[in-house]
Amino acid sequence: MEAQGRSPAAEAALEKLCRTYWRPIYGFVRRQGVGTEEAKDLTQSFFALLLERRDLDAVRREKGRLRSYLLTSVKHFLASEQRRAMAIKRGKGQRLVPLEEVKRGQPLQCLVYIHNLV
Repeated sequence: MEAQGRSPAAEAALEKLCRTYWRPIYGFVRRQGVGTEEAKDLTQSFFALLLERRDLDAVRREKGRLRSYLLTSVKHFLASEQRRAMAIKRGKGQRLVPLEEVKRGQPLQCLVYIHNLV
């Protein structure tokens, strides 16, 4: 593929690839029920990760079509982003409060504290 390597031709091919596939990737993300601005952010993040990890270096013509590769990659990316978002929603990074530390006779206070963490 022309987009492999670090030459000026490779850089131009990467730019063309991103311009060509940005809209289809964005459209796919929108069809997954994602809002406009979030879909733009996710699409940009997908391409940034793709370029950062140099995933395109592994793509070979004989293995299949680039569109199939990108579709599979964006599906995995969206699943990872959803897992990350759910982990944050569940309290990732929050200090856990062992129930043994909560004084007996004050269950309401415990529930208020736990509710505030969520």
